[in-house]
Amino acid sequence: MKSTKKSMKRWASGVMLSAIAVTAVTGCAANGGDKASAGKEGGSAAQGPLELSIMLPAFKPTFPKDGSPVVAELEKYTNTKIHLDWVPDSSYADKINITLASGKLPTVMVIKDKTASFINAARSGAFWEVGPYLKDYPNLSKANPIVNNNISVDGKIYGIYRARPLGRNGIVYRKEWLDNLGMQEPKTIDDFYNMLKAFTTKDPDKNGKNDTYGMVISKYTGPFDIMQTWFGVPNKWGTDESGKLIPAHYTPEYMEALKFFKKLYDEKLINADFAVMDSNKWTDPIVNGQAGVIVDVTDNAARIDEKIHKALEQAGKDDKNKYFMDILGSVAGPKGNRALPTSGYAGMLAISKSTVKTEAELRQVLAFLDKLNDETAQNLGFNGIEGKHYKKVEGGIEPAKDTTLMDQELSGLNQMFMGIPENRYLEVVQTPVRIKSNEVQKANESIVVANPAEPLVSNVYAQKGPQLDNIINDARTKFIVGQIDEAGFKAAVELWKKSGGDDYVKEINDLYQASKK
Repeated sequence: MKSTKKSMKRWASGVMLSAIAVTAVTGCAANGGDKASAGKEGGSAAQGPLELSIMLPAFKPTFPKDGSPVVAELEKYTNTKIHLDWVPDSSYADKINITLASGKLPTVMVIKDKTASFINAARSGAFWEVGPYLKDYPNLSKANPIVNNNISVDGKIYGIYRARPLGRNGIVYRKEWLDNLGMQEPKTIDDFYNMLKAFTTKDPDKNGKNDTYGMVISKYTGPFDIMQTWFGVPNKWGTDESGKLIPAHYTPEYMEALKFFKKLYDEKLINADFAVMDSNKWTDPIVNGQAGVIVDVTDNAARIDEKIHKALEQAGKDDKNKYFMDILGSVAGPKGNRALPTSGYAGMLAISKSTVKTEAELRQVLAFLDKLNDETAQNLGFNGIEGKHYKKVEGGIEPAKDTTLMDQELSGLNQMFMGIPENRYLEVVQTPVRIKSNEVQKANESIVVANPAEPLVSNVYAQKGPQLDNIINDARTKFIVGQIDEAGFKAAVELWKKSGGDDYVKEINDLYQASKK
């Protein structure tokens, strides 16, 4: 994981390439697996590369094509022929549903969320249950059992999770704005409010204009989910006085958080268009000097900082020794410091049964996925080829500045990597912002709020989840912008109950009690 680890070696000869390739696909045999033909998806190691297709989200309009340099190196390392089926992230959920309905699935699909459609597909046999096989692979066997439990459906594992730090969420803010105003880092919710107020009303960039506001929020609801945790709102499910599980929006703390969000909106401390703002443009107001705070994953701070430097460099005004962003894990509320955790994963890679028809073929695909967790493969997928996409410098690596080259040959390939048992690729030079992000994420692990229902799979939610979620999310937005009052929100909760919510709560509690036994 550290940049001091042994660097990626180049392949010196065709003989070495051949040896590596044979190891990649026959690894399952070395672990007691079957050696067999891969059928439609490719032959055995002796017959040539394993052919497979991977569906994954694209966050940019330009992305690496099949056979492009980094993809070709990955193919050599894993003895495969890879077809990448890129889908724009904004329409990825719809594409998943369309693909599942068609029955014509790629070899591997990146499943971003454990949605109702995925759960139903897994239960109907669309994907391989991989849990029993993981022990046979050197990297996959080290998967975190807690995270595997979180991704499970009815106790079965239908994919390889993409690992993420549990304490990843926090507050990212413009440090020089706070310094300009002579303010201290916020410690409490009130301090946080005062910072947003000052960023909106006290000319934090000192340009003499009234052209800034406190915090930017997009139609992505993550910031509200993170901030409401500070008020004592449970992580999706909490417990009442009798020990029964109740959804977060049943709690009085949820309404207190809603009133706070409404106050931010009414006082213009957040952007008025938050409900429709494209999440792909979420960081632009920070980079452009319009907004001072974003509540998101803490590693976004380094990406924002780099964008600010790039903009200043193009204007001939960059100070490379200056860092613009700072990070906080949380601010204290009624129950002290609390942080909303990730689930330890960001989706998973699922293997389809319609394309991978036999256990022998499955083992070959698992051997490929296991190989992607090697240091060499990870370094290719995250950093590219040394000398072309990055160079080694003191303290880490420096990525190439040719954005066109990076987009065409590298960007987005990390979406198919899992990081199990850990990320082991060479890291960029650890700036103070990156170091702070890592420190905050580690510290957050001691204050994260667990979701007691995380691994439970509800049949009601599988059928009605999107409808139920929309009722509450729409009511939250309407309350914040003043279209409904507290009575209106309570009416929405009653609608939620009648639309399947009551059945959902009962089923979750039944599952919860059964799991404790």
